[in-house]
Amino acid sequence: MTDLDDLVNWFEGKNKVMVALSGGVDSALVAYAAFQKLGDSAIAVTADYKTLSEEELTTARDVCSEIGIRQLFLDYNELENEYFTKNDSDRCFHCRMELGDHLIELAKEHDVQIIVDGTNVDDLGDYRPGIEALKQYGIRSPLVETGFSKLKIRDAAKSVGLSVFDKPSNSCLASRIPWGQRVTAEKLTRIEFGETIVKQLTKLKHVRVRDLNGSAKIEVDKDMISIFDESILEQITEKLKLVGFSSVEIDQEGYKPGKINVIAD
Repeated sequence: MTDLDDLVNWFEGKNKVMVALSGGVDSALVAYAAFQKLGDSAIAVTADYKTLSEEELTTARDVCSEIGIRQLFLDYNELENEYFTKNDSDRCFHCRMELGDHLIELAKEHDVQIIVDGTNVDDLGDYRPGIEALKQYGIRSPLVETGFSKLKIRDAAKSVGLSVFDKPSNSCLASRIPWGQRVTAEKLTRIEFGETIVKQLTKLKHVRVRDLNGSAKIEVDKDMISIFDESILEQITEKLKLVGFSSVEIDQEGYKPGKINVIAD
């Protein structure tokens, strides 16, 4: 029996299940496994809470089409949540508490007893207050319960033909703003435009544009920094200033998750 069989069999006898599905590979594999075992009794739910990029929402739609699973959307605005927008170290906790409220409500509407997410065993080693929040709602993590690491997830996703098998990990746009600097619609918009511009001009898939009080700090994998020659950087700077950034620089240390998770003045 393969690891993927274990994951599919996790859903044995679960009746109706709702999968919290973003545009990433983790929740995509969970949705695939749920659909394999439960068919139409598995439902994917994607939250459009206004801090997820349009690219992620599009990918979420595409992956549900690939799997064949029914998809529902939650539509609400996190920017109306003061606990979220003040952007302290518990921002992700407040985000996930609000998501949990909406998921529980939707589950009741559709007579669903079990909600699952895409948390994997590698996530447990990071600072992830959002995981704790979802636990409080009884949301379960099949990938953790069946011992799936990120590498195992990618291998399994590739083996079943999911297009997101090699998709770089992503997080909500608010994660590009240092703790202590308020999350606003204006900042989120210029971050999203900024990352799209950098991806288009460099053909890179894995890009972060950090918004440091209006200055753009671009992070890419360290071995890709050399792509930013004088010409490319000039084009990027010009376009990023047009969308509202005051200055642009490349982080010479390269991408590292959670790098700006410090309280900023």
